[in-house]
Amino acid sequence: MTPGELAEVLGEPPVPEGTWEREARYVSAVPLRRCVPAEPLAERVRALDGVASVEVRGKGFLRIVVTEPGELLEEEPVRVPFEPGWPDFPRTWDNPGFVVRYGHARACAVRRWARQLGVPEAGFRPGLLDDPCHRRVLRVLAELPGRLGSREPGWESYLLRLALAYHDAHERASAVPVGDEEPGPVHIARVRLARVVGDVLPGPDRL
Repeated sequence: MTPGELAEVLGEPPVPEGTWEREARYVSAVPLRRCVPAEPLAERVRALDGVASVEVRGKGFLRIVVTEPGELLEEEPVRVPFEPGWPDFPRTWDNPGFVVRYGHARACAVRRWARQLGVPEAGFRPGLLDDPCHRRVLRVLAELPGRLGSREPGWESYLLRLALAYHDAHERASAVPVGDEEPGPVHIARVRLARVVGDVLPGPDRL
């Protein structure tokens, strides 16, 4: 289940909620804002493949849990329509411009290494992105559709959060085979994540 598929039923993208480390949750206030009955809309969302549960809370909030958060990577990624004016130097972790550009460069490097090591592009299994570090990246990516339609998207803080989450995942779980390890489905999933992050974050392909 992707944010785009949920938006088709809701009329607008839902907002991710929580950390996603245990479950991937979205919330939507469409019934409240548009003065439509919440339960019929909830029933339409429950009928979608990939939706684990939908609760109606308060006066019209829907709380939606999806089974496979990694499925959001199946949507076409969109580059953020904003180029921060951060300086290139110093190239240290104190410079958000370096953090973001290095995140893009790292994601591009993963794609190059994957090609060299024979990691196929086909066979993506979203359920393999189930460890906490990758779920944190997915959680930030899930904000993108809503921010694209917002008057105050807060792109600088968003890009920095995405880059930091990706750096953590990159360092904790190799996206490509190590040593004598053979390419497998987990590498396909992690390389797919790298591709999407690289498409969203701005920066040069190499630093």
